[in-house]
Amino acid sequence: MSRDYEPVPGRWYQNLEEEESFRVLSVDEDSELVEIEYLDGDIEEIDLEAWHEMDLEVTQEPEGWSEPDEDEAEEEDEDWDEDEDEEDDDEWDDDEDDIDEERNLY
Repeated sequence: MSRDYEPVPGRWYQNLEEEESFRVLSVDEDSELVEIEYLDGDIEEIDLEAWHEMDLEVTQEPEGWSEPDEDEAEEEDEDWDEDEDEEDDDEWDDDEDDIDEERNLY
């Protein structure tokens, strides 16, 4: 029996025919595309027509599923930027040392 659920971002579904769980990432009504993410991290876009042909069941978030929090992702970006800045500073210091050495030669 086919169940017709509307795709809701953040909600988890079970494709009963394929025995796969996934969550909806986004729904673009203009282009009629649904972006979904499977448990293994693969992301796919399907059109709304294909969505409505699927035999789906709403399900709970799988146990053990975790994704990085937005704050954690931002912290990782900040850490990377800081490291990059430090490297740039080190390179600048090296350039200044070279200039000082050249001045002493004259």
